Amino acid sequence: MFSLLQEAATTAVEHSEGAIVVDDAATHGADAATTYGVDAAGHAGEAAGLPQLDIATFGNQIFWLVVTLVVLYLVLSRVALPRIAAVLSDRQGAVTGDLMAAEEFKLKAREAEAAYDKALADARAEAQSIVARNRAEIQAQLDEAIAKADAEIAARTAESEIRIREIRASADASAREVAQDVTAELVRSFGGQADDAAIRNALDGRMKGVMQ
Repeated sequence: MFSLLQEAATTAVEHSEGAIVVDDAATHGADAATTYGVDAAGHAGEAAGLPQLDIATFGNQIFWLVVTLVVLYLVLSRVALPRIAAVLSDRQGAVTGDLMAAEEFKLKAREAEAAYDKALADARAEAQSIVARNRAEIQAQLDEAIAKADAEIAARTAESEIRIREIRASADASAREVAQDVTAELVRSFGGQADDAAIRNALDGRMKGVMQ
């Protein structure tokens, strides 16, 4: 950059010297135009053209162009570009932070889903355990009730059989007594002598045959 500035300054000095020579020539030309009249001055003005296209001012123009470019470079490199870099860095940091936050939320969502699945599985297992326990308790109560009912039925059946045997024995004794009395009365009505032992033996044999 320094060499470019030095070269531009050298070129500007050379062109400045040429400009001085041109100015001297222009001064002599002006004197000549004054000498020769107003028409010669008008032709010289027409030959000058636009100032920025004058070869004599190229060095000065190049010098200030280089100075302007250097100033623009310095302004951009010291002021604008750092701000732009800072803005880009902040935006990149924000994007990175958002991506990290999104990844963290994704991990938390996966953990929450895993916890929900585990809780659901535990709840199902607990429900199945409760159902199994209730079923076992109900079955135990049912078995106990059936055993109790069977015991009551057996007790009542035994009691009924005892009563039936008692009734049967009472009926047998009553029937035997009635049959003995009737037989003794029949024997006496036919003019015979009623023997209680013989009548009892006869009734025992008859009752045994009936019972068999």
